[in-house]
Amino acid sequence: MFQDYLNDDTTEQWRWAGLYFDAKEYSQAADLLARVVERAPEQVGPRLLLARAYYHSAQLGRAEEQLREVIARDPVEQYAHLMLGRTLQRRGRPAEAARWLRLASALEGGGAPDA
Repeated sequence: MFQDYLNDDTTEQWRWAGLYFDAKEYSQAADLLARVVERAPEQVGPRLLLARAYYHSAQLGRAEEQLREVIARDPVEQYAHLMLGRTLQRRGRPAEAARWLRLASALEGGGAPDA
């Protein structure tokens, strides 16, 4: 379980980060999640939520960086592939995005996404 890796302070940051994220306070969530990821870099869940917080707060370079790290740690994390594709689209790199969106679709068990 994730909490087994963390001390009480980090667990509390994780909890508050989730609350901020749910409240659509993405920058505040990202600040806390960055600390959680620093303390537990091997955990994919906090890193993926950090990437999502970066994406929603338009910190696309940081989102891309975290998503690539999630995929490096968990190559079959379908949602990370999807989010990386969407991030690259928002960054104006549609050709590169298409590759990640196809991979996300294949991992989901479907065909290529509709254009």
